[in-house]
Amino acid sequence: MSTAELATSYAALILADDGVDITADKLNSLIKAAKIEEVEPIWATLFAKALEGKDVKDLLLNVGSGGGAAAAPAGGAAAGGAEAAAEEKEEEKEEEKEESDEDMGFGLFD
Repeated sequence: MSTAELATSYAALILADDGVDITADKLNSLIKAAKIEEVEPIWATLFAKALEGKDVKDLLLNVGSGGGAAAAPAGGAAAGGAEAAAEEKEEEKEEEKEESDEDMGFGLFD
């Protein structure tokens, strides 16, 4: 990581820790106050746009959690949960049968 990226990252963390909105102007002022002259203003703009509307503390706490997984629907799961599970198992079995190498006419050692 370059000095510019590190300086901007640390400035963003400082602002997030203080509960201040992360903007390019505030990032640049912190970087200048730290007397780091190698940072181009574009870095602050990029970081500000990337972190806009995000909770940095929450991002740090959930680094290894994976994110992106959709929550399961709660309402329909209780009523038809067993039926849906049975249907999913049947679909998985059908997919496994379709993907078999033997059906394609060749094997690993042919």
